[in-house]
Amino acid sequence: MGRRLVPLTLDNLPDLPKRCRSCVFWELDPVSGEAAVKAGRPELEKEAWISAVLLEWGSCGRVVYVDEVPVGYVLYAPPAYVPRSTAFPTSPVAADAVQLMTAWIMPGYQGQGLGRVMVQTVAKDVMRRGFKAIEAFGDARWKEPACVLPADHLLAVGFKTVRPHHAFPRLRLELRTTLSWKEDVEMALDRLLGAVQKEPALRPL
Repeated sequence: MGRRLVPLTLDNLPDLPKRCRSCVFWELDPVSGEAAVKAGRPELEKEAWISAVLLEWGSCGRVVYVDEVPVGYVLYAPPAYVPRSTAFPTSPVAADAVQLMTAWIMPGYQGQGLGRVMVQTVAKDVMRRGFKAIEAFGDARWKEPACVLPADHLLAVGFKTVRPHHAFPRLRLELRTTLSWKEDVEMALDRLLGAVQKEPALRPL
């Protein structure tokens, strides 16, 4: 079973779930987001946002494929590109961090370690770009898939709470700490994929 993470571009944007392609929760401030939905153009706004970030900063996400089938994705960017982040009671995201905006894995592929591998891939990318950490707003009352990630999930993959809140704590993953669990993740990935493949099936680009 081949697994790979591919940088998000306008070409593979259609591989995101339809509801996510037309969601501009993070990409626009609350007022602009509501206006885009009312005008019936959220998908165009999403494309414009990804295009702008690609030009100015580079790839801001990864799409996860299993046997060439898209089964998940993750979005991240410096807080300056994420207008909605300032609307949270625990903002702002630290200047030395990239914001993990949102992520999703198809139900049939959850529980296989892909979420942890996604975070590891983002960590490697962000570290290469000179940032010290990844921060995210967590939903402490999470009940179902939504734009804000469950706080418990973030804690489970290594994030620590830096600003507590009853609903939306801000969490942080120091990139130097990822080095300590890098080997654990790679060992788990080896077990997940089996040791039969000569080339790694999951390689960040």
